[in-house]
Amino acid sequence: MIARLSAGVLLPGVALTAAYTLLISGADAITKLFAASYAAPQLFAVSGGIVALLSLLANRDRQGGWRGVRTTCPHAMAIRTVATVAGTVAFFHAFRLLPFAEVFLFIALIPLMAALMSGPVLGERVRSQVWAALILGTLGVLCLFPTGVSGIGPGHFAALAAVVLGTASMVASRYIGMRDDNILAQVFYPNLALMAVMACALPFVFRPMGLVDLGWAFAYAVFLFGARWVLVAALRLLPAYVVTPLMNLQFLWMVAIGFLAFGESPGAGVYLGGAIVIAAGFWLVRDQARPRPRTRPAPAVPAE
Repeated sequence: MIARLSAGVLLPGVALTAAYTLLISGADAITKLFAASYAAPQLFAVSGGIVALLSLLANRDRQGGWRGVRTTCPHAMAIRTVATVAGTVAFFHAFRLLPFAEVFLFIALIPLMAALMSGPVLGERVRSQVWAALILGTLGVLCLFPTGVSGIGPGHFAALAAVVLGTASMVASRYIGMRDDNILAQVFYPNLALMAVMACALPFVFRPMGLVDLGWAFAYAVFLFGARWVLVAALRLLPAYVVTPLMNLQFLWMVAIGFLAFGESPGAGVYLGGAIVIAAGFWLVRDQARPRPRTRPAPAVPAE
């Protein structure tokens, strides 16, 4: 049996994850807005550079000195970086092709994928109650298909690829966070790589941008920087299979933004599925907080 998470760890982790869902939903809305007029490199070359710069400026230690961006887990950081860059591009195309609620359908698959990856990668035991909550969430996901599985198209494949890559990035973040407390290094390297890769493609797709669009690109970078910062912090406090179901709170923000900004009106099945998925996430957190017998302290985990 595993020891429960203390309230001093659980509550801050939940609060950080909730903040992440609001910030990332704002960033996703700007992505969908840009996708209607610009190619992916146009947004990500600018925003990746801004987020990397913000990471450098904000990366201070407790004494106020600059921490630098050195990591003790270079191989895991490389995996996180590649997965983040590829997943970001895939999400861009998913938002371009699908309504917000349909993209959430795939985002809601992240908990199951995280549970599958966390066992072999992180050595985190996944209990039967966890699997039950994840299965319930998956059943809720099935309610989010507005036209059924027969309507699968390129956007759905892009969303599925994005979720697989995004989950790999998050599990890698959890792995690094268990061994390295330099949080912003995890934000810096993926965004620096995103800027570099997108800059190579930018000359082929560039379109002039007005001040308003540049402002939106800057706002996207700020939202994304805040979201990734708090997510990395949350993954240092809570297991990936607890954080990821809580991320389904994003459904509420996506429905609201989709309606207000893009005129999307999900049907009753979408709301039912969202309610089931969110309930499964809260069940998972409640189960994690229950008292259980403690095991012997695990030996220290060496860095790479």
